[in-house]
Amino acid sequence: MGVLKQRKQEKGNRKKESLLRQLTVVLFLPFYFCLFTSPLRAQDAPANNWAQFRGNLSLTGVSQSNVPRTLKQLWTFEAGDSIESSAAIVGGTVFVGSQKGDLVALNLDNGAVYWKYATGSSIGESSPAYSNGVVYVGDLAGYLHAVNAPDGKKLWAFKAGNEIKSSPVVVGDRVLIGSYDQHLYCLSTRNGALLWKFRTEGPVHSTPGIAGGLAYFAGCDEVFHAIRLSDGKEVFSVSSGAYTGASPALRGGAAYYGTFNNEVLMVSLKDHNVGWRYQHPQRRFPFYSSAAVSNDRVVVGGRDKLVHGISITGKALWTFATRARVESSPAIAAGRVFVGSNDGRFYVLSLANGAKLWEFNAGAPLSASPAIANGRIVIGSQDGRLYCFG
Repeated sequence: MGVLKQRKQEKGNRKKESLLRQLTVVLFLPFYFCLFTSPLRAQDAPANNWAQFRGNLSLTGVSQSNVPRTLKQLWTFEAGDSIESSAAIVGGTVFVGSQKGDLVALNLDNGAVYWKYATGSSIGESSPAYSNGVVYVGDLAGYLHAVNAPDGKKLWAFKAGNEIKSSPVVVGDRVLIGSYDQHLYCLSTRNGALLWKFRTEGPVHSTPGIAGGLAYFAGCDEVFHAIRLSDGKEVFSVSSGAYTGASPALRGGAAYYGTFNNEVLMVSLKDHNVGWRYQHPQRRFPFYSSAAVSNDRVVVGGRDKLVHGISITGKALWTFATRARVESSPAIAAGRVFVGSNDGRFYVLSLANGAKLWEFNAGAPLSASPAIANGRIVIGSQDGRLYCFG
């Protein structure tokens, strides 16, 4: 009896230690994210977290995570409807939305469900963003939802005038979101109160990138906008020359994004002009995917069924052919490119030369974008399955 009692006591102590570690992570997260919003690290997602669409405020799609060289499928979650929303990963928890209308929180280790929050409408391409214990996501009814991360309880919801496919971005005590009602909104994270809104001449599909106190987004009005975070005033704009659905990746004083005029643009944030335009010499198809940008590479998927590797100066470096359009936005980590295709396959490519290193056949289109943290990759498919590789 003494041995059994001792074992029970040890088991109880282990549970307490586990709960204490979890609580420490939750309490530490706000401080953790303050550290990683410093100028030195803001352009890459930290190794352990992918807190929003494209991983960071600069939307570069680059993670510092050390992803294993040999990948295997770790777990799968059945969402019940198409997943076009890209996941967020924070503190060992995965947040993802689906067309079923659920925002779901899962354990990154094994896919176990912590909670589900029903938005009341389908979640399309809007991807969750986490900040200070709150998860934000938009839905196709035009609501931006603020949800308590520990338990999935509703905090507040803001109603825009049309559907939301843009992903929320949180900067301090403000959350930004675009809507198909032609506005970019800035709301208070505390209660969802409207602080300002900026009107464009077309739907705002793009997610804004943040740098130097400005929000940058490329619009369906064929214009690249720079908006001051403090008051919503436009500082400058640049003509893209075409409809744009992609979100701009910001790096080294420039923005990189594709257009429906079959081009990838580099816009100088200093000179306020288009620095270069890339176009494939033979294949003329739109770029809907948002680019990933490392120190010397721009990687983007095209509706020409290709993944394009471009130098930071706009020169073609390589292409990789898939079997269908590539609307998934690539992610970069450990010298590799991770991207889905509508051909139903998840690809791992060499960042240096585009060579295929690995593929996984999901059997359904992968238009969502991969999220990377803790050496694991999470991506959803249009048949409602969420995959975790590591």
